[in-house]
Amino acid sequence: MSAGRKAATAALLVAAVLAGCERGSSAGGGDATSGPRGCPAVLARAKAAVERAERTNVPWNGPTRGPSAVSGKTIVYVAQTMTNPGVAGTAQGVRDAAKAIGWRVRVIDGGGTPAGIQAALSEAVALRPSGIVIGGFDPHSTARQVAQAQAAGIPLVGWHAVASPGPSRKPRLFTNVTTRVEETARISADWVIARSNGRAGVVVFTDASIPFARNKSELIRKELTACRDVRLLAYQNIPIPDAGSRTPQEVSSLVSRFRDEWTYSVAINDLYFADAAPALRAAGKRGSGPPFNIGAGDGDPSAFQRVNHRQYQAATVPEPLTQQGWQIIDEFNRAFSGRGPSRYSAPVHIATAANSAGATSWNPRGYRQAYRKIWGASGHAALTP
Repeated sequence: MSAGRKAATAALLVAAVLAGCERGSSAGGGDATSGPRGCPAVLARAKAAVERAERTNVPWNGPTRGPSAVSGKTIVYVAQTMTNPGVAGTAQGVRDAAKAIGWRVRVIDGGGTPAGIQAALSEAVALRPSGIVIGGFDPHSTARQVAQAQAAGIPLVGWHAVASPGPSRKPRLFTNVTTRVEETARISADWVIARSNGRAGVVVFTDASIPFARNKSELIRKELTACRDVRLLAYQNIPIPDAGSRTPQEVSSLVSRFRDEWTYSVAINDLYFADAAPALRAAGKRGSGPPFNIGAGDGDPSAFQRVNHRQYQAATVPEPLTQQGWQIIDEFNRAFSGRGPSRYSAPVHIATAANSAGATSWNPRGYRQAYRKIWGASGHAALTP
């Protein structure tokens, strides 16, 4: 072979390699992934994990010991926005638990804006309550108000306030109540891999303005790359307060852009699928999919209704919102008693039409009885305004 022909052949080989590397890039309709074609080992692991997460007979594995109820406490729950079903569901759990232990609760809605959340937390601090809940927002965005609460000796308990469950030093929280974001992200991606047998075109919906949500979606994206034939078609950043106005338009654009390539979706919050449903319906998509949609939180009643009726959502990884509300009250009781936090984090669960039995929520079995026994509470009169 002549030198010229050798050079030409080498150039063609390089071009072919480069073309192969570029397949699946964002310019070509999805990010390339790195696993072996067909990813049999990853698929087997994902199917086993999903089977475990879909079980419904998991016994209570949370705390069974702790301090008896301290009396006469008042808690203020500062909500990122009560339009976020997870925030609202947890607030209701806090109310329920406060009624059981005999405390007062007030909820202040931050309205989903930085200024609104700062004003809500300022109002909470000014009330001088026994404790304040950071309900679904980044405490760093309210650093001045957090410092004021600390100076006043008001303990703070977070719900989805930082990335990990348990106590936090920066920002200083007595504890943060949440499932483990790594487990939620992994099982959501595993569900896509398992259900699609390792071949899917996926859209991920997130809110990058919330560190907890951004971290979750990045973990989901990373886990999806374990399978070469699972392609990330798009990574949609839509702030939760804007989801109602922006999601339908974005979904219409995605359908037009990807058509039948789009077979699965993962969202950091179920509410995206409530807002996506009209656009998918208008595009002629069936409620039972594709795209098959899973919410990586929070498992509010409307999400369960969509799942149970197979209306543009196939599964949810629900937070045990009511149990977490009870846990928040228990964590405050530990703080008021001079004890450390429980460090409990509920196991991940996947709810589908096949295993939810028509339920509109999921919580571990036995948590109410466990907390009542810890507090010595057999029931108190309602004190919640």
